[in-house]
Amino acid sequence: MENVKRPDKRAERSRRTREKIVVAARELFIAQGYGATSLQEVAARAGVAVQTVYFVFGNKRTLFKDVVDASIAGDTEPVATLDRAWFREACAAPTAAGQLHAHVRGTGEILGRVAPILPLIEAAAATDLEIAAQWPDGPDPRYTVQSAAAQALAGKPDFRPDVSVETAADLLFGLLSPQLYLVFVQDRGWSPDVWEEWARATLTAQLCTVPAAQR
Repeated sequence: MENVKRPDKRAERSRRTREKIVVAARELFIAQGYGATSLQEVAARAGVAVQTVYFVFGNKRTLFKDVVDASIAGDTEPVATLDRAWFREACAAPTAAGQLHAHVRGTGEILGRVAPILPLIEAAAATDLEIAAQWPDGPDPRYTVQSAAAQALAGKPDFRPDVSVETAADLLFGLLSPQLYLVFVQDRGWSPDVWEEWARATLTAQLCTVPAAQR
């Protein structure tokens, strides 16, 4: 009889518990701030014992990092952006214009989740000087992602030959930054769809060749 691997129910329960705690913490951190939120409140919101929160995360700093990471990823799975399906599919597009369309869409979804916690990150770092230590020193992870996207763009037939990979990465890094997103969407009241259309059109104009019919 062929062995069938059964789902690990214990692992699934642990995953769901972790997710509930992260969701509860995000809601409370945004509503009250990092410093004003206690792990007891997080536990109550998540419907778990406070000892469970300590067991899973150890302390509030580690929980905060998971909240930030989950906001970027959209879930609590330990999968880097470079390995996410949306990013891989965007890079696999046959044209630079097609890749930019998918890349801006995927990045916009991330920015929509991250934008509300940007002020929170700054405030938390000011409150707890060890917050920054939760992320290792090294290249900016966001630039690493945009650099990988730029390298994929450079291999497409409609990528502008007069633009270097480094310049393309800089343009992606700058135009798709959470700070600029907030300027348009929060400060100027643009809808996320309008921002996405602008970002895609701007990057396409900067990085793609213009079809002969449009010259």
